[in-house]
Amino acid sequence: MRLAFIVDPIHQLKAYKDSSVFMMREAARRGHEVWAFEARQMFAQGLVQANAVRLDVGTDNDAWYREAGSATHALTHFDVVLMRKDPPFDPEYLYATLLLSLAEAQGARVVNRAASLRDYNEKLAILKFSRFTAPTLVSSDMARLHAFVEEHGDVILKKLDGMGGTSIFRVRADDANRNAIVEVQTRLGVETVMAQRYLPAIAQGDKRVLVIDGEVVPHCLARIPKAGETRGNLAAGGRGVAQPISARDREIAEALGPQLKADGLTIVGLDIIGDSLTEVNVTSPTCMVEIFEQTGTNAAAKVIEALERG
Repeated sequence: MRLAFIVDPIHQLKAYKDSSVFMMREAARRGHEVWAFEARQMFAQGLVQANAVRLDVGTDNDAWYREAGSATHALTHFDVVLMRKDPPFDPEYLYATLLLSLAEAQGARVVNRAASLRDYNEKLAILKFSRFTAPTLVSSDMARLHAFVEEHGDVILKKLDGMGGTSIFRVRADDANRNAIVEVQTRLGVETVMAQRYLPAIAQGDKRVLVIDGEVVPHCLARIPKAGETRGNLAAGGRGVAQPISARDREIAEALGPQLKADGLTIVGLDIIGDSLTEVNVTSPTCMVEIFEQTGTNAAAKVIEALERG
């Protein structure tokens, strides 16, 4: 197969931990062609096309690829196009998904499906599965948010377009800075945010549970906050510990799996704290490398196998 990966600048990818690179390596190991381009290199002139680079992918993390040629191809030239650009989900990201939807209409196979990348905001998507979530409020109304903090006493406030633990605040009802935090997070009531009851189980880790083509991966990565932190994200200094998924993790993942697959979401990372679903990550879910290195469970192989099945 010819696989094209839409990624951030190739030279900036950290091969020792990057899940997209891990998938490229698995694809190359199986004899598939690996191509890559940035979202900004797509254009539409009749067909949706891209200026792409073919990669020879190796195992040396310091020099993990060699350019083996470049060409401009319609996206329909590739057997699969994998959208793996990191957030933020800004206007340029939105335009990229619209081009990908057009490419799909022209016959391209895009993973994850472009419309679902738009529909599954990684914070708001949990509202589709509210039976698995902690008490949650989505609002820009500062009075409503304050009432939620008063009701639950200890709350997490986060922006809807953040990633890697950015712009996440823990707010208690008696916090002297509560008014200022709510004002900053909502930009004085004009920006919608999410409030969730604080989950003490974060001390045991914010678990990344991977769901590939509707099937749950049997090991997850618990991202454990460093001392003095409430965020487990690796980008915020959390420590990643791979472990077997719990019965509750499996219950949540298996309940969501069929719907995720039906919506064209082949690669999904569920965030679960304790027994509660907190996010549904669909843009560029990570943690495949850490899980593989600690347990031998190869989520990248599961992805390529799903693509091979068609």
